[in-house]
Amino acid sequence: MRHPERVERLVLMGSAGGRFELTPGLDAVWGYEPSLENMREIVDLFAYDKSLLTEALVTSRYEASVRPGFHESYSALFPAPRQRHVDALCATDEDLQALDKPVLLVHGRDDAVIPLESSLRLHSLIPRSELHVFGQCGHWTQIEQRDRFVRVVEDFLAMC
Repeated sequence: MRHPERVERLVLMGSAGGRFELTPGLDAVWGYEPSLENMREIVDLFAYDKSLLTEALVTSRYEASVRPGFHESYSALFPAPRQRHVDALCATDEDLQALDKPVLLVHGRDDAVIPLESSLRLHSLIPRSELHVFGQCGHWTQIEQRDRFVRVVEDFLAMC
């Protein structure tokens, strides 16, 4: 919105951008406190297909979250109360309606972090938008539906 000359087209995945109520899932992700158990709960929010949630994945993400300085930087981004951070990510309806770039919105129907309604609303406001919703898919569309996700994105980028 601030520098449209820098952008030819957009691909948004499970994106904020319009107003929505903070979900318990997003609140948990933004409020994450490092522990293996908390990381298990967080990654559980991201995937519809729970078979993806291996102990190795949980451990890897946990270890990344406890690297020096990481948690301090991350937790400073979205301190409570967190609805204000959702609101700060929002563009006005007028700005979204004036967006003249092609936009591909990709969302998992079963996303527990960012509600599908967010992408539905963006799609209703952005004139040159396309929306692709993956069923039986959570927030990790690029992981849970990797091949189909790549195909949808490549097709969109090729036609623009």
